[in-house]
This record gives sequence, C-alpha cells and structure tokens, in this order.
Amino acid sequence: MIVRYLGKGSPMTLKHGKLYRVDGIEKGWYRIVDESGEDYLYPPDEFEVVKKITNPFL
Repeated sequence: MIVRYLGKGSPMTLKHGKLYRVDGIEKGWYRIVDESGEDYLYPPDEFEVVKKITNPFL
C-alpha cells in the first residue's frame, strides 16, 4: 500500500507529506524504508492510506 506521512518526524527519517510504500505490516505497524535508506516500523496513526493494494499481507 502507499501511505502519506502526516507526522512531524526528523528530516533524516520521514518527511511530512511524502508518500511511502509499505513493505509489510508487523503487529499493526508499517514497515517503511525511510530517508536513511533503512527499513523501520512506524505506527499507522502517523499516516493516511493513499492507495490500497489487493495483497492480503499489506
């Protein structure tokens, strides 16, 4: 799925308003490759879903 970051994180991690691809969901949190180039888990309440993908795992 594609989500838009709505939080106010550090510019080194996530940028406000930027679209990110969710690579997985673990215990309800989104796995996203951030601005550092590494993937981390982020809480979904800081994002809005822009596009859902018909993948049962995402």
